[in-house]
Amino acid sequence: MVVSIIGIGLLGGSFALAVREKYPKMRFIGVDTSPVNGQLALAKGIVDDVLPLDEAVAQSTLVVMATPVNIIIDLLPTVLDHLPAGATVIDLGSTKELICAIADAHEKRSQFVAVHPMAGTENSGPGAAFKELLAGKNLIICDREKSNADSLMLVESLFRDIGMKLFYMTPQEHDLHLAYVSHLSHISAFALGLTVLEKEKDEQAIFDMASTGFSSTVRLAKSSPQMWAPIFDQNRTNVSDALAAYIDFLQQFKEVIDNQDVKTSLDFMQRANVIRRVLDGIEKR
Repeated sequence: MVVSIIGIGLLGGSFALAVREKYPKMRFIGVDTSPVNGQLALAKGIVDDVLPLDEAVAQSTLVVMATPVNIIIDLLPTVLDHLPAGATVIDLGSTKELICAIADAHEKRSQFVAVHPMAGTENSGPGAAFKELLAGKNLIICDREKSNADSLMLVESLFRDIGMKLFYMTPQEHDLHLAYVSHLSHISAFALGLTVLEKEKDEQAIFDMASTGFSSTVRLAKSSPQMWAPIFDQNRTNVSDALAAYIDFLQQFKEVIDNQDVKTSLDFMQRANVIRRVLDGIEKR
């Protein structure tokens, strides 16, 4: 079996390393616009070869699109054009509605499976990839009924084999939920980072005073802007609605603090503490 990874970064590289450990005889081909990334992926054992896109796709059993979502949109029709009969293509993008709409318009739609591994770190590139990233995490599959049985079975089997838990939803459901549980948290981290950098000009003071709480909260602000700007754009309606709700709560919190309303402040935080039960339940699943 030949697997091509288009975009040899954190997700694509981690997927390749995890599958390679399970199936050491598989051959992995890398496709990347960065020669440095290609060489690093070869040196790290993520891929066996680095080839141009058309050459890689033409000899692949499975093609994994792991680029930023705007590039997935641009390349997906070309990848499907070159995809051999019986082969499968998946994308690992963090948005799904627009990507699925592009796939729907292609005659080889049944050979495409839309997936999103709910895993990642604030780091990027092949150097950040590690084989344990996906184990125990959730995988969302969208529009599974539009994929042929063989392609769907291959994808489900591979992700189960590397320890992922599978969930199914529509692209619209995916993008709505992700706006709140993923995209909003990244925007919050970027905004917090900007606020601190704008108001606290003494970088040494930031270093000296930053606690683990601050570091963990702002950690996502280290994420790749090249990856996240297209995500926010493609999911802009849902992200805008999520931001509006978040800003409303922030404004309420500001008014409570301005008014020295400790009782309401306590009530807000106690209501928010319910998230602990939700997250604890997720960890036990």
